[in-house]
Amino acid sequence: MPRKKSQLQQELQQHRPFVSSAHELTVGLLRTAAVVRRELDSGLEGSGLSSAQYNVLRILRGAGADGLPTLEVRTRMIDAAPGVTRLVEKLTRAGLMSRERTTSDRRQVICRITPAGRAALDRLDPRVHAAIESLGAKLSVAEQESAIELLDALRREAPNARRRGPRR
Repeated sequence: MPRKKSQLQQELQQHRPFVSSAHELTVGLLRTAAVVRRELDSGLEGSGLSSAQYNVLRILRGAGADGLPTLEVRTRMIDAAPGVTRLVEKLTRAGLMSRERTTSDRRQVICRITPAGRAALDRLDPRVHAAIESLGAKLSVAEQESAIELLDALRREAPNARRRGPRR
């Protein structure tokens, strides 16, 4: 007896079954990530900031007054950003962060959030947090914790889950 179409198959209007559960899981994760991204982007609407720029500012706020080297910012980002230098440049031009070359290694640039960057986050955080809570409310706390564990397991076992340093 053929298996009933999954919700994902219905959403995608897919008539043929997935090759395997692993394929369906992967497509489901990608589809879900896109839904989550759209929800979070709605919290940034009208701010002029992309989700990647918002992420950089949050990372720098967390780093405190010491700031972080550009490559360390990149490793902490949610989405790997090959163009982190462009992101940093744009945020610097907007006055939301500053950059300073270190005296010990002129190749290293330390990034710091500015008061204007903190103010931007103060304005945006409630909107982004509301979007996150809205998404989270679709699952019970137990379901959220179970999903966190499953996602942790996927990332832990993925060979490219966390790249460190520049790509070669």
